[in-house]
Amino acid sequence: MLSRSLTSARASTSVLSRRCGACSFSTKLKSGEWIDQELGYDTKLVHAGVNPDPVTGAILTPVYQSTTYIQESVDLYLEKGFSYARTNNPTVTVLENKIAQLEGGAGASCFGTGMAATIAVVSGMMNAGDHCVITNCSYGGTNRACRTMFTDLGMTFDFIDFTDIKNIESYIKPNTKLIFSESPANPTLTLTDLPAVSELAKSHGIVHVCDSTFATPVIQRPIELGVDLVIQSTTKYYDGHNITVGGAVIAKTPELHERIKHMQNVHGNIMSPQNAFYTLQTSKTMGLRVKKQCENAQAVAEFLESHPKVDVVRYPGLESFPQRELAMRQHKNGLHGGMLWFEVKGGTEAGRALMDSIQRPWSLCENLGAIESICTCPAVMTHANMLSEDRLKVGITDGFVRLSCGIEDKADLIASLKASLDALP
Repeated sequence: MLSRSLTSARASTSVLSRRCGACSFSTKLKSGEWIDQELGYDTKLVHAGVNPDPVTGAILTPVYQSTTYIQESVDLYLEKGFSYARTNNPTVTVLENKIAQLEGGAGASCFGTGMAATIAVVSGMMNAGDHCVITNCSYGGTNRACRTMFTDLGMTFDFIDFTDIKNIESYIKPNTKLIFSESPANPTLTLTDLPAVSELAKSHGIVHVCDSTFATPVIQRPIELGVDLVIQSTTKYYDGHNITVGGAVIAKTPELHERIKHMQNVHGNIMSPQNAFYTLQTSKTMGLRVKKQCENAQAVAEFLESHPKVDVVRYPGLESFPQRELAMRQHKNGLHGGMLWFEVKGGTEAGRALMDSIQRPWSLCENLGAIESICTCPAVMTHANMLSEDRLKVGITDGFVRLSCGIEDKADLIASLKASLDALP
């Protein structure tokens, strides 16, 4: 009887001990709180800037589809940070915070399109009479805006080769207010030495902006390399699914961020909350997608380089890439992006014949960075608004073929290209 009582007492003590241990343990660790260490970049891609909804606990940020926001009083105006949808929106703000963290900036502003982001930078950094040194190879819309709209407003631009730092320096004038790079450049993939150009800009008190859309923050984070402002067309890799259009400007300092936010407000081109919601979800897999796209692009580039009907191939991952050393130094983890270009023997006629015959899984269309592989003719599509002589000067011929590799099986992508190449005369 006594033995059974002792056994029962020990069992009760053991249970109590486990319960007390659990109570003690729970005071140290709590569900919903973050682990106490620096998070890995893939974890940041999923969680940066995002918190569960405080009202419902929803794991996804809600779409706040509201024009206006009720204030508690006149004295407490903007106490909660929101008043009118043109200025700020809760869903958009979460995306802006996420992008700022992913890019390493003091703040980010999200826009309705990538071009809206570019317009905000130029109009925010320059006035009539100011000068900009800009790469001679950039997205066609950027070239057109600077060459037509902004010159009409009294600004001047020199479109020059950005592969030579001394060449850039030679074009700086007393009224130069902006240096505008794009690396890798669309569509030629020429690279800009971002630390060197940033140091040059700093020594002259000039703002350096870089369009880093082709690289994504997975491959290159320009602010870490000294750049003042970064442009991302979120339409491309941040979205990655051909769902939205959008853009972002990431600022190195709070002062630059406030200036860009001001331009966003006065231009009235803030991103829509629905598109911000989509981009919040799609950006979570950007790391996975980009790594697969880089793998596919490398395989496709190596195949094209070996095919007898291909005249030239350019991809930063190839040993033959003219700026290979810079690519290895500036790009992270040996990743060089999902974009490449090539030309076939036979010139423009043969190049267009290939594009007209390309079979699925390739799609002949505009856009890039999506999970679907895309074949584009820049001379007719993305860069048609450049002057013909300017296009040819940087190597964009009428038969220039731009490829954006998706996440399909690389064997299928290569088989389609091989069929079209083999069918050329």
